Amino acid sequence: MTVTIIPIAYSEAPDVKKLADEIAESLGLFHVVPQYVFCVRSKGSASRRTIARIHGLGKVWQETLNRPASYVIEVISEKYDKMTEEDKEKTMIHELLHIPKAFAGGFRPHKGYIDNQTVEHLHRTFQKERCSRGQLFKAHEE
Repeated sequence: MTVTIIPIAYSEAPDVKKLADEIAESLGLFHVVPQYVFCVRSKGSASRRTIARIHGLGKVWQETLNRPASYVIEVISEKYDKMTEEDKEKTMIHELLHIPKAFAGGFRPHKGYIDNQTVEHLHRTFQKERCSRGQLFKAHEE
């Protein structure tokens, strides 16, 4: 029996980046530096439960490569692309919550920072903010 391992393929995800930036701005996550948050879509992951994950450029890499702290939000295409817009928003809020206030390349753990109640609360806030911005945008058009 031969097992063929197909490598994971990554591609830019401008739709995910746009959503991440909109959420960070709407929720006042000012510690999230948009130009150092990158978003990719992966295909071919064998992960069964993971929808998205965040990767940080750790301190040793920052110093060795002379680069600033950066983060990559990866969405797993097979799961993420089938989700509703609302669930995509909640997933993105969840991933952004992993970025600590120091924006130094590390991560916030789930315990004490990220849970369903927090994500739901922030999602409601995001929806209200988006709605009010939409109303302001319409007023400027008139």
